[in-house]
Amino acid sequence: MNRIKEIIKKNVYFMKAFNLLKKFTLVAYGLFSIGVYFLIETFSRHSFLEAFLFMTKSPLIFFYNAFMIFTTFTIAYLFKRRLFATTVIATIWLSMGIANGVILSLRVTPFTGTDLTMAANALSLINAYLSVEQMILILVIAVIVLLFIAYAWFKLPKHATKINYKKSIGIIVASAALLVVFTKVNVTTRILATYFGNIAFAYEDYGFPYCFSMSVFATGIDCPNEYSDELMQEIKKSYSNDNDTDTNQNTSDNPNIIFLQLESFCDPELIKYLKFSEDPIPNFRKLQEEYSSGFLTVPSVGAGTANTEFEIMTGMSLRYFGPGEYPYKTVLKSTPCESAAYSLKSLGYKTHAIHNNEASFYDRKTVFANLGYDTFTSEEYMNIKDYTPMGWAKDDCLIEQITDALDSTEEKDYIYTISVQGHGGYPDEPVLSNPQIEVYGCRSEEEKNSFTYYINQIHEMDEFVKDLVEELSSREEPTVLVMYGDHLPTLGLEASQLVNHSLFQTEYVIWDNMGLDVVDKGITAYQLSASVFDRVGIHEGTLIKFHQNRIGTSNYLADLDALQYDMLYGEKYIYGGELPVAPVDLKMGVKQILITNVSCLNNSVYITGQNFTKASKVYINDEEQDTTMIDSNTLRVDDFNLVMGDVIKVRQINSTYGSLSTSNIYISEK
Repeated sequence: MNRIKEIIKKNVYFMKAFNLLKKFTLVAYGLFSIGVYFLIETFSRHSFLEAFLFMTKSPLIFFYNAFMIFTTFTIAYLFKRRLFATTVIATIWLSMGIANGVILSLRVTPFTGTDLTMAANALSLINAYLSVEQMILILVIAVIVLLFIAYAWFKLPKHATKINYKKSIGIIVASAALLVVFTKVNVTTRILATYFGNIAFAYEDYGFPYCFSMSVFATGIDCPNEYSDELMQEIKKSYSNDNDTDTNQNTSDNPNIIFLQLESFCDPELIKYLKFSEDPIPNFRKLQEEYSSGFLTVPSVGAGTANTEFEIMTGMSLRYFGPGEYPYKTVLKSTPCESAAYSLKSLGYKTHAIHNNEASFYDRKTVFANLGYDTFTSEEYMNIKDYTPMGWAKDDCLIEQITDALDSTEEKDYIYTISVQGHGGYPDEPVLSNPQIEVYGCRSEEEKNSFTYYINQIHEMDEFVKDLVEELSSREEPTVLVMYGDHLPTLGLEASQLVNHSLFQTEYVIWDNMGLDVVDKGITAYQLSASVFDRVGIHEGTLIKFHQNRIGTSNYLADLDALQYDMLYGEKYIYGGELPVAPVDLKMGVKQILITNVSCLNNSVYITGQNFTKASKVYINDEEQDTTMIDSNTLRVDDFNLVMGDVIKVRQINSTYGSLSTSNIYISEK
């Protein structure tokens, strides 16, 4: 290190430039910002050349983003340790750029502000996407960065003169003001966009700092122009009719309605360059030939399951929310929202959500209470026997959960089921010893391994679809089953490689045992529920009726935007000023966790009962005990001596929420 310092000091030209930049620090920060931003784009684009081409082809956008970074560097003027503050700010920017590059190597969508709110979920998924070696490498790099920052704290000199706070604050304010002006000018002249139809393309077109900032600060729905009570009443008239009060009165003939959201499920034969040893999805394809089906336009690609289900459950379009926003992580955490579940509850339906993953994923336990679900059966309430090599529950376990929900009530049921088997990551090394389906045409051995894993998972999901349809066919209740993929898998696909030329289309099929007419058409996710309900004569709910009556009419999308704003953020004019729905007292699981007996043997306590799972933990006198699950009817606690009056409970435990539910209380009589 000292040798390097000596060489630098002896370089006359370098020292002259260094002293000049010390004198004109704003120029130094400007040049440094350009360098930092160039590195960010290099990391994000995985290419020095691509970053250089972006800089030369879109210089206004490039230097605007660099100026955004420059504005953050001016904060360092407030500190005596100016160089250290600069180092920290640069490290934060570069770390985000590296994070974006890593994320884009694992999925199609870039690093957004929403990812910061999903850190807990990300940690729970990290094993599925990164190898042990990669995780160790990331940890080592993080330690090196922290050591570098610590070294900078001790070694970088302090500012020699007294800080002129008035001047420093003036520089910060002036920079921020210029940034605001530049932003408005660039948006007005359409150099920058405020709506991102495809967030991945937006990051490529408008740069990481701007797009990431938009994803952090531009959340929610903007107030529409001319928003007023009068406007909302006009919209209401446009989809209402004189017979509204008479619709849906005869609900006894309404069917059970089941939505099955298949994780990353698509038709592999739409990928032009791939061939297969046999059809990966013969059962889904047969259903498409016999029942209503078509392409489904979804709001995300490669990730974003929660956004597809949000559109389908609520009838709202994500295009009006902030870039990359997940309403599950923002507004729906605290605000009830009219949904298909609420609408069907008003008709006497019982509403259920089912997901063979943790209850905390995407905060579903909190959100589903605000979407009108009576019950939510998550992984913690399932005894799942089979998992994929990547650790995801296989979907065949969902048949039992769906039939349990149907059997749990006398009323008609609305069941929204979210599968997980097809989830990434997709390993680039072989993990299946004897895959049933072989894949041909891949461009590398790594790609072949990834596709082989994926194709064989969705083949098993296709078998699950067949088994579920057979089970529902054997029941005497009228039923409609809507099945679709939530988004395409994260496998590096491009639109030009697909027969349908779209990364934002999956497929749906509507099976029924009621003899509904076959209608094949393409549809968006936010229109799907309204279309299905229309087919079975249900016309209940604000957005259900809106879509049923307004699709294809003038101002359809503008009025949808106004409705969404009014319902979630506005004055609720469409409801007469008061939200008609309230959070539901959500019950976890449709089967009660029940203790029937407690016994002692050889210094161990045996709890017998019903519906225990791996998430069941025994509590004695409100203290959690190390619990061994013997089977779904027996739990064991070792090295514990019960005494008369000890209070025993069983709780279902989630790593984020803690206790999801508690069994009945059993008092020891020993």
